[in-house]
Parts: sequence; structure tokens; C-alpha cells
Amino acid sequence: MAGLTPLDEALALVLNDAAPVAETETVPLAEALGRTLAEEVLARVPVPNDDNSAMDGYALRADESSQVLKITQRIPAGTAGETLLPGTAARIFTGAPIPPGADAVAMQENCEVEGDKLRLSQPVMAGENIRRSGQDLERGSQVLAAGRRLQAEDLGVLASVGCGRLSVFRRLVVGVLSTGDELVEPGTADRLAPGQIFNSNRYTLQGLLESLGFTFRDYGLVADKPAETRRVLESAAGSCDCVISTGGVSVGEEDHVKHQVEALGSLKLWKLGVKPGKPLAYGRIGKAGFFGLPGNPAAVYVTFSMIVRPWLLACQGAEAAPPLSLFATADFEIGRAGSRLEFLRARVSSAGRGLRAELHENQSSGVLSSVSWANALVVLPPGQTVARGDVVEVLLLDQLSR
Repeated sequence: MAGLTPLDEALALVLNDAAPVAETETVPLAEALGRTLAEEVLARVPVPNDDNSAMDGYALRADESSQVLKITQRIPAGTAGETLLPGTAARIFTGAPIPPGADAVAMQENCEVEGDKLRLSQPVMAGENIRRSGQDLERGSQVLAAGRRLQAEDLGVLASVGCGRLSVFRRLVVGVLSTGDELVEPGTADRLAPGQIFNSNRYTLQGLLESLGFTFRDYGLVADKPAETRRVLESAAGSCDCVISTGGVSVGEEDHVKHQVEALGSLKLWKLGVKPGKPLAYGRIGKAGFFGLPGNPAAVYVTFSMIVRPWLLACQGAEAAPPLSLFATADFEIGRAGSRLEFLRARVSSAGRGLRAELHENQSSGVLSSVSWANALVVLPPGQTVARGDVVEVLLLDQLSR
């Protein structure tokens, strides 16, 4: 479509312009969830630290497992046993170190015990039921690379090598302002006057930004006045790494954001070839990045997910892998091809060994409830129609919020 930048070109442009933060700080492991590693982490110890038992049973020599053995010791987890002498066995519990001289563990279900005598119902092989030292992580090996955004499972792995503090990049600070005289903050009025709407975009963006680990700053509602728009944009850009506005980037007489950004800095992108989300702007105000998102709330979600999120992650110094694409069978029809790349709010569910996708009944860019209802976006290339039963590409929403 003439004058519209395709998504892949727009994404390449903004990512090429992303400048990762350099400042770092050290945080306790317990406070590191969602932070981005500034340095790689190497294993200080092997995991597990010792050869240990994979289950409750008896430690012994495998070549003696057909004999009647004498039980001479008991080794709970956290206790080191003594050297196992020939013809003997040790009662051992899951996680306990294998005593010197033993090379296998017989699971207790295959053991018969009378007093201190042990007989196995079947022999074992050397190495059976033993977890070797370093089988998870060897000493000195890389645990996690710099640029990793830490998830819950990462914290457990870091704890397993004794890592108590981490070097991470400082959090990006993102300022959000909402333009439009029609907007009213929730909780400030019991009723809306004709033409007014509650401001939902601020809360959608706050949730997305905080779930991604960024610091959110609210610059409130901005009146549709050039001077006021300029003042707030300049203030936000002076103290934030990125400024996001909603509304005001179209071509109407009351849309002032685009002109004020150009007066304060520069615009590098305007009008995106996606639906919903055509009126999107990207540029710079001083050192701060600027994104002007549409005013329609479903378009805000889509453009943030597809363009703003990857840019922010790149600036955070984080791995910026694209969201995982899945494929599902369409439980819907689209008979009229569009001219833009479309992201349709959908619900994906299991269907036998595959997935099926159904669409929300209203795909208007102003229907935010369609995003709340959905768990995925169907990706529909320009010029494509869909018949029921066709295979379509889907992106899961939880991939776009972490």
C-alpha cells in the first residue's frame, strides 16, 4: 500500500537504531527476576557436586550384585559415607553421595533385607541409578550468557551453582502519555459526558512494560494543544530512555504529536503497513526514543507487541529473538483479501494432535475486549483469503508479554 512501511522493514529500521544501555548494577539473586544479565555466569561448582544416588536403595559393587551382601552403613542425603568394603552394601537415600568403592545403586523395590543381609531380585550394572558429578553443569561451564532476561527457571539454575548476586543492566525507563481531550482517567468520574471515554491505553501499556521488566512513568493525560503536547514530550524525553504516546499521530487538525516531535527532534518512521496499527510513528527526541502509537486500544496492543517490544528489549541489552510462530487449522473464513498485513485476535485450542484457531467476532481496532478474550494473533499476509480448514500462522500472546 503506497506510503506505508512494511512491518519487516520498519522493524529492521528501529532495531538498527536501538542503542543498548551501558550502565549496570549488582542485585541479589532474589531480586533478579526479569532483569537482563550484563555478564555471563560461569559455574563455580559442578552440579551435582558429587556422584549421588538417583533414588532410595542400596549402594554396592555391581559385580557383587548377585551375592548376599552385608549392610554396614546408612547414608542419608547431606552425609558422606565411608569406603565400601568388598562384600558389603550401604543403605542410601536419594541425593546422598555415593561412597568410595560403590559403583551402582540397587533400587529398594528390587531388594530383600533380613537383618543386616541384602539380597537383590535382579543384578545391577555399573553406573546404574547414579547421577554423576557435573552431569547438569561442569565447573567452569557457562550457565547463562550475557543478554539473558532472567525467568523463574533461570534463578533456580543460578542458585544451583551458588550465585548469590548478579551484574545486570539498569532498567530502561519508559514514559507514557495519553493524548486526547475525550479521555477520562478511571476512578475520577462516575459518569462520562457525551463523547468521553475512559483511558484504557495507559493501563495496557503499564502492564506490558512492567511485565517486561521496565520502569514505567506516567505523564498522564495531555490536552489536544500544541504547546501542552510539546511541554510534556520535552519533559518526558529529558528523563526517560523512551517516550510512548497514544493518539495524536494521525493527520487530523487536533493531532499534534507528530508535528511537535519533529520540532523537538526527528521522525524516522511514520505509517505502518499493518492492520490494526497504521498510524504509528518512530523517532528521537534528544537521546530518548519516541513511539507514537495509535489511539485505538487494540492497535496499541498490536503495534507495541510487533515494533515497540523488540526495540525496548534491544535497548535493554537483551536477547531479542522473534516470537515463536505456530500453525493452526482455521475455524473461520475470510473471503475478502486485505491490502495490509493483518493481526487478527484469535483463540487457539488443542484439536487432536494439532491446534485450531477461532476469531473474535469483532476485529475492530477499537475493541480492546477482543485482546482480553484472545490468547493468540492470527498473522494474515496481504492479499490472502482464508477458507475453513486452511492452515494459518499464529503468535501466542504470552510470547509477546515476556
